[in-house]
Amino acid sequence: MPTLGSKIPTIAPDSTHLPRILCLHGGGVNAAIFKAQSRSLIRHLQHSFRLVWADAPFFCDPHPDVIQVYGSYGPFRRWLRWLNEHAGVDAESCIDEIGYSIRTAMEEDDREGGRGEWVGLMGFSQGAKLAASILLEQQAREDKARREGKKEWDTCSIGIPGLNWRFGVLLAGRAPLLNLNPGLMTSQALVSTANIAEGFEFVGSVDDDSMLKQPTIHVLGMADPGLHLHRRLYEEYCEEGTKILVEWEGAHRVPIKSDTVDRVVGAIYEVSEDKGVDITWTVDRRSSWTYAE
Repeated sequence: MPTLGSKIPTIAPDSTHLPRILCLHGGGVNAAIFKAQSRSLIRHLQHSFRLVWADAPFFCDPHPDVIQVYGSYGPFRRWLRWLNEHAGVDAESCIDEIGYSIRTAMEEDDREGGRGEWVGLMGFSQGAKLAASILLEQQAREDKARREGKKEWDTCSIGIPGLNWRFGVLLAGRAPLLNLNPGLMTSQALVSTANIAEGFEFVGSVDDDSMLKQPTIHVLGMADPGLHLHRRLYEEYCEEGTKILVEWEGAHRVPIKSDTVDRVVGAIYEVSEDKGVDITWTVDRRSSWTYAE
């Protein structure tokens, strides 16, 4: 496998008309922290995408991993419950709150001049789970429209019509996926947003209705204590032939070292081009990017 080399332009372009990626932070942090954590990815991706950072709706204590560096960056937020002490909320209200927070970030970016198409989702940890679940919910509505012979899908739970997410970048994303449309999605392989995000008895096998078929890039740290759940998302919830795996020798954090970042960025560019997005390559193309089996 040839080594990837960076070739980042010295000046970032005007991002107004670039295709947009919605970025979803993990639990116990916020959008500003995720942006800071992603600085090495941003150096590359800003030449091809406009990155938009959304804040989750629910407040919580800071994640223990970020206190030392980002302890002054509060308030800290979460998309979902992962601890028993997190206040309960019913599924419909949780989905509404998540949709409102995401819609607010997207509409704010429109007001700030963003005009590019929304093409991708990038999430870390809890945000990666949510990103993959948004893709799955879109897939369910698309399948419904196809069954009914319709040319257009219903509006998504975010509440913005006409969205067509092309791919997801899942940094340390855990199984199981969320049910973001209980009126349509009935699979027992999905967890309700009202529940603890990992408080879930896994089913014997994931059915086709819960199998994500949109392109996904999975970035897995080999020293991450949640690695077994990250592997389950990759292996059980994403269809063969649609996923790229990037493994690196790190813990539960966003990669910043150039060798790993170059591989992640190269995978994003490859998937983007395959989905019809114009890209400015800031790393050398690998001779044969292939989807992991």
